[in-house]
Amino acid sequence: MNEFLSPVERYYSDKLAEFGTRPQGVDWNGPEGQVKRFEQLCKVLPAEGSYSVADIGCGYGALLDFLSNNAKHFEYVGLDISATMIDAARELHAARPNAEFIVGTQPSRNVDFAIASGIFNVKLNAEDDAWNTYIVETLEAMNGYATRGFAFNCLTAYSDREKMRDNLHYADPRALFDLCKRRFARNVALLHDYDLYEFTIVVRK
Repeated sequence: MNEFLSPVERYYSDKLAEFGTRPQGVDWNGPEGQVKRFEQLCKVLPAEGSYSVADIGCGYGALLDFLSNNAKHFEYVGLDISATMIDAARELHAARPNAEFIVGTQPSRNVDFAIASGIFNVKLNAEDDAWNTYIVETLEAMNGYATRGFAFNCLTAYSDREKMRDNLHYADPRALFDLCKRRFARNVALLHDYDLYEFTIVVRK
């Protein structure tokens, strides 16, 4: 784990302890925004057929619930740097035979798709250059183990200045679109039209 991810792990573990297995427990405002976020990220997934998907920074497994309500044939692996998050996810989804939860940042084997929701937002005291390097390295890793595509979101640099917080990272959507287009795939979509202070990038191989 990168040295600046240890405080991030504690941050999210504390959120879970305070709020439990609901959106606030993974530092989101509420269920409406969470569903809207998942709708954008899951545009990388096929409407038909079976697939495997890795949920990077899975928290308590809310994306698994969303997928179970909207898809049929999939295998899911959730990964999180917080062991307490993984424990909560395992308990909450113990009856799901198509799902597993692992402490870590990468799956042990290749998957068809990878989804990362919110993992680039909370930088705490990390320097911007170091955090940007972490983002690029994480995307390169996702590109390596996700054979059919991946999707991720970030808080946007176009956020209202007075609402920005020093402990959060606001990314340049143009720079990350350019990175994905040049390094990872021809088919890249930038989604910035769903009324949240963030954007989603979808990479299809």
